[in-house]
Amino acid sequence: MLDPSIRSLDQSRIGPCLVGDKADLGDGPPVMAMFIQNTNPMMVAPELAKVHEGFARDDLFVCVHEQFMTETAAMADIVLPATTFLEHDDFYKGSGHTFLQVTKAVIEPQAEARSNHDVIRGLAERLGAEHPGFAKTAWELMDDCLRASGLPDAATIYQAGGHDLCPPFETAHFLDGFPTENGVFRFAPDWGGLGANPKDMPAFADHFDAIDVATDDRPFRMVTAPARNYLNSSFTETPTSIKREGRPTAMIHPEDCTALGLAEGDRVRIGNKKGSVVVHAKPFDGLQRGVIVVESIWPNKAFEEGIGINLLVSADAGQPNGGAVFHDTAVWLRAA
Repeated sequence: MLDPSIRSLDQSRIGPCLVGDKADLGDGPPVMAMFIQNTNPMMVAPELAKVHEGFARDDLFVCVHEQFMTETAAMADIVLPATTFLEHDDFYKGSGHTFLQVTKAVIEPQAEARSNHDVIRGLAERLGAEHPGFAKTAWELMDDCLRASGLPDAATIYQAGGHDLCPPFETAHFLDGFPTENGVFRFAPDWGGLGANPKDMPAFADHFDAIDVATDDRPFRMVTAPARNYLNSSFTETPTSIKREGRPTAMIHPEDCTALGLAEGDRVRIGNKKGSVVVHAKPFDGLQRGVIVVESIWPNKAFEEGIGINLLVSADAGQPNGGAVFHDTAVWLRAA
């Protein structure tokens, strides 16, 4: 059983956590050490000013297990090389697709690169931690997971080229009812049953100003959706993706551009109480007036002042069940 004094910290609030926010730490001690895999908070986390301040602490020990020398890896005390998907066994759920895929490594790990599982097993051995999973290979763990889920074993799915998890037509189209107690669709969601913070949410599903409400001094709503070639920060390390994207831009409705006296390529400053960044304007009529889109995830160094667009994004938890609010940010906008 876990020690009840141990607090679980929200990764999307890594900035506030690292600067000692009591809303996260309570009366507990500061975060003094981190082991980071599969994420790059120096670029992707909300409230980047606090993230950068936290990582700059002299008393914080950081170990990063990575494939690239990311901005987070550059802040680490120790960097461990990680395998790519070509170098380890794994399984994958394609986002938006119904097939589960099982894959085998097709090349040996390069140099001293190790998979996530191998590193965790190594740490467990040195620390004397005991769990059945620490004694198993990645393939054996996959088999256990698939068996517990009532699915074919890893070898069967691998040989078949995938396993379709799409439900039957009737279920997928709700012909046999909805997944509620009485099988009837609910127009009024049970917000309390979906998360611990349903306060002030509308009785019926509707637009809800969850975090940042547009105001006279911050009249624009900003969305930070991923750029086409930057699905995650790993793609910002590849020359082809960088070449295709060019530079950070703000997509702005042409009528808003006219009102602000902006033309294609003009430098614009976007800001709120957390700070401001400079990008280049791009008139675009595929959005509503009053909305701007700054496609991400760009490295901090791609911005004139050395810090990225997530400087402006709040680390406050979204309702009703937490999580980052990357597309819920009110900002002002003017010519730089």
